[in-house]
Amino acid sequence: MSSEPTRRIVILRHAKAEWSDESDHERPLADRGRKDAPVAGRWLAGSGITPDLALCSTSARTRETWKLAVSELPERPRTVYEDRLYEASLGELIAVLNEVSDEVADLVLIGHNPGMHALADALAGEAEADLLPRMNRSGFPTSAMAVLAFTGSWKSVEHGVARLVAFWAPHA
Repeated sequence: MSSEPTRRIVILRHAKAEWSDESDHERPLADRGRKDAPVAGRWLAGSGITPDLALCSTSARTRETWKLAVSELPERPRTVYEDRLYEASLGELIAVLNEVSDEVADLVLIGHNPGMHALADALAGEAEADLLPRMNRSGFPTSAMAVLAFTGSWKSVEHGVARLVAFWAPHA
């Protein structure tokens, strides 16, 4: 049995956003997004995961998604709004995860596609049941969440290190 702690990463794609004349960074949630984000929060609350830390992109749609989702959790984790999560590549997302303090057991990451899907797919060296093909078929829709578990330090997060233990989407 490993003496390394088990950690979980909850990867949450922002809820459905409006297409507007605003800059992409400032696009607000659409009505459907404002309905789906609290449902995502309720799913997370029911999962038994109590995040210690939330890392959220600075875009309007991710901040609004997290505000609506976190209101459904029994405890609000410390939240850091991270500029590097907006339009982040897979390598940039892994670099952000590698900087997380080992005091954090469970983390929620709120961001954008294609990065959120790419991250979940890249980290999942294993998956329970049919979760990986189901996640990949879905295209990781808005408000979707993937939960990945791994042992070791956040500095050790790399391709294939985790097991996909849950995948949820509101309309899938």
